[in-house]
Parts: sequence; C-alpha cells; structure tokens
Amino acid sequence: MKEISLNILDIAENSVKAGATLIEISLTQTGTILQIVIKDNGCGMSPETLKQVENPFYTTRTTRSVGLGIPFYKLAAEQTGGSVTIESVQESESSAQHGTTVTAVFHTDHIDFMPLGDMVSTVCTLIHGSPDIDFFYRHQTEQGSVELDTRAVRQVLGEDLPLDCFEVMEWIRGYLEEQYQALKN
Repeated sequence: MKEISLNILDIAENSVKAGATLIEISLTQTGTILQIVIKDNGCGMSPETLKQVENPFYTTRTTRSVGLGIPFYKLAAEQTGGSVTIESVQESESSAQHGTTVTAVFHTDHIDFMPLGDMVSTVCTLIHGSPDIDFFYRHQTEQGSVELDTRAVRQVLGEDLPLDCFEVMEWIRGYLEEQYQALKN
C-alpha cells in the first residue's frame, strides 16, 4: 500500500468483520512521531490467532491463503524505526472488555515514511460501508485536532435518517475537510 490511510482502512475493515459496534481511530502527531491506535469492541482474537496475525501466510479468509494487511502495516512502521503492537481479548474471556487494539508508531522524519494519505476519504468510506457501526475519529496534531463521533451525529439526526444517505455523507466529508483546513491556517 502506498499510503498509511489505506492500511488504516484495511485494519478497520477487519474490525467490521469482527462484529464491532464501535471502532475508534486515533492519530496523534507529536514532533516527528505519529502514533495510530485502532481500537474496536469486536469479538477479539484467540491467543493462537494473535500469535499468527503477523504471519503473511496466515489468514482467516477462505478466498485466499495469505493475509498481508497487518504484515504490510508492521513493515511500514518498522521501516521508519517504529513498531506495531496488537492486543486482543476474546468476547468469551470478557463480555464487557473484549476487542482488539492495534497501535502503530511511525517516525515521520524517516526517508521510508509513507504519506499519511487521504484520511477524510478513509473515514467516509468506513462510515458509508458500515453505516450501522459507530466510529470515533480523532487526529491530534500540535496545531489542533480533527474529530468526528458518529454517535453524536446520530443523536442530532435521530433514528429516521441513516448515516449513509448522500446528504449526511456530504456533510460528514465537508465537516472533516473544514477541520483539516483550519489546521493549515
């Protein structure tokens, strides 16, 4: 993948497949460090799966025999001198505190740092593709932050208007773009 935002999209899609009802995506930029945390309340992974998840020849998919999302993400972080850690608790272990957290650290001043990419499109794609799931997105920089919580959007819209309707998606895109523009000024 040529942009980190595509890796984030891939990992968040794994959270969707894991049955998450809330996916939190948090980016924190401090100096030359970018930390990305993707956290869900999905079914979680067994200890055996967690041990294998970084192996490109392991996948739970039946359509192909490789799973490259996490290995590529880890490689991208490690090439900058960063890291990826994955923590997961299965629902059978804890009915209240289950899910998976993927934390990546990138050194943005390293020559091998990939561009972050289009996070607005990534967030919009996730919401449009899974309108029944709640997403919390925050990108914190030294200049300020960009934030969207679909739970708050749902409170304003009520139950009759879905998140994936055209007007709502256009508003979400504009809302995020406006916040990113404010960071540049």
